[in-house]
Amino acid sequence: MRALLLIDLQNDFCPGGSLPVPQGDEVMEVANNLMPKFSLVVATKDWHPPGHVSFASTHGMKVGEVIEVNGIKQILWPEHCIQGSKGAEFHPNLNAKNISQVIYKGTEPTIDSYSGFFDNARQKKTGLDDFLRSKQVDTLYVMGLATDYCVKYTVLDGLSLGYKVYVIIDGCRGVNVRPQDEELAIKEMQTKGALLIKSGEV
Repeated sequence: MRALLLIDLQNDFCPGGSLPVPQGDEVMEVANNLMPKFSLVVATKDWHPPGHVSFASTHGMKVGEVIEVNGIKQILWPEHCIQGSKGAEFHPNLNAKNISQVIYKGTEPTIDSYSGFFDNARQKKTGLDDFLRSKQVDTLYVMGLATDYCVKYTVLDGLSLGYKVYVIIDGCRGVNVRPQDEELAIKEMQTKGALLIKSGEV
């Protein structure tokens, strides 16, 4: 059984949002075209409480600075995807009615969660793995925002959990905090066993 996994297709990660991924809104069309091809579509949402550990404002520091939280490096971001906010909603161009299940991540105040499967310390599961296994899913088609963070970590965790993982390249966009980040993320996913495809090949 295969599933389409849509990563963080939320307002704050698109142009006009508080943490915009360049051209992030362009992937909504890719998602809309793909969803009818899958009987199971799962979407993740960043869902942070106010004052989340990943927000620069929480620490009185600047966006882009890096701190250490319980031994884990944490890059500091603008406030984004706060629970119940407009920024945390799915982008209006996304046909969200076709989504079977939404998985919330980054809900713990003191730890971030890039991956759709675990928090960044791999201490707690989000419920995604259990849900997929309950549906006998063994193959994932992953797309979304952003290639170099939440897509990458979701894909790597999916592989480590034994799923066959395809990355739909034209359905992803990178933040590129450093210019090569997206390219390096794609190489790392490939090296670990992910298969790269374009949406037209699905």
